[in-house]
Amino acid sequence: MRFTLMTGLGGIEDYPDIARTAEQAGWTSLAIPDSLFYPEVTESDYPYLSTEAVREALDGVPVLDPIVAMTAMAVGTSTLRFYPAVLKVPVRQPLVLAKALASLAVISNNRIALGAGLSPWQEDFSYNGIPFDERGKRMDDCIAIIRGAMSGEYFEYHSDYYDIGRMKLSPVPTAPLPILVGGHAVPALRRAARSGDGWISANSDYESLQQMIGKLNELRREFGTDTRSDFEIHAFDMHASELDDYRRLAELGVTDICVSPWNPYDPSLDRAKKLARIEQFAEAIIQRWPGTS
Repeated sequence: MRFTLMTGLGGIEDYPDIARTAEQAGWTSLAIPDSLFYPEVTESDYPYLSTEAVREALDGVPVLDPIVAMTAMAVGTSTLRFYPAVLKVPVRQPLVLAKALASLAVISNNRIALGAGLSPWQEDFSYNGIPFDERGKRMDDCIAIIRGAMSGEYFEYHSDYYDIGRMKLSPVPTAPLPILVGGHAVPALRRAARSGDGWISANSDYESLQQMIGKLNELRREFGTDTRSDFEIHAFDMHASELDDYRRLAELGVTDICVSPWNPYDPSLDRAKKLARIEQFAEAIIQRWPGTS
C-alpha cells in the first residue's frame, strides 16, 4: 500500500520541510491543491461542501501554482512523488502545460503525476475565455494532447478546439507521466476508466467510495481497461483513522490512500505540529502496514 500526504490549503511556506519529512517518514506521494484566483462573485455551486463554506475557506488563502510548488519540493527530495489534486486542466493551454510537466518530470527523475480535473467555478473558464459548457470535451482533448506531446515523437492533433500541426516536444521523461483523473460524477469516472492511468477522489467516506469504485470498475470493464495492473486508485476517506479503516480501503482496490494528518483550519497549527503529525501517522499506520520493513 502507498500513502499520499494531502497538504490541504495554505501553509505554503512549510512545503520544503513537509516534503523532506514525509519522504524520510515513508510516505510515497505528496499532493497539493490548485486554485487560480478567488472570484468575488460566483455563479457556481461547489460540489463537495456548501458554496458559502468553501468560499469562506478559500478567500485570501495563498495557493501556489502547482508546477512551481512541485518543482520547489522536488529539488529537495529524491524519492517522494508529487501530483496536484487536482489541476484545473482545460482552463490551461495543453501544449504549454505539457511542456511544464515534461520539464518537471525530467528534472525530478519521473517523480511527477498529473492529477487532472475540471473546475466547479464557472469563472475559471469564462475569465480565461473558455465556455463553461465546453469543459468536458476540452478536457478529453487536453488529456490526449498532453499524452501525445509527451511521447517524444512527432505529434499532431485536430479537433473542434485545437489545431496542432506536427511537432515534437523535447526533452520528455524516460517513463510515461501518469494521468490521474479526479472527480466523483459519472462523466469523471467514465473519463478515468476510458483514458486515465488512475482516479483520484476528493473528500469522501467509505460508503461513497465503495459505490464510486464499484462504478469505476464497471466502466473499466466496459472500456476494456480493467486488465491494466498499473491502474491507480487514490482515495480519501474523511473518517478513516485506524489501521483497520485503511485495510478496508485496500480491500476496495485502493492503491494509494490519501491522508491529511492535520486540520488546515486550526489556527494553532504551526510547522512543528505538522511535521510531528506526519511522523506520527507514519509510525502508527505506514510502518505497521503488512509487508513494511
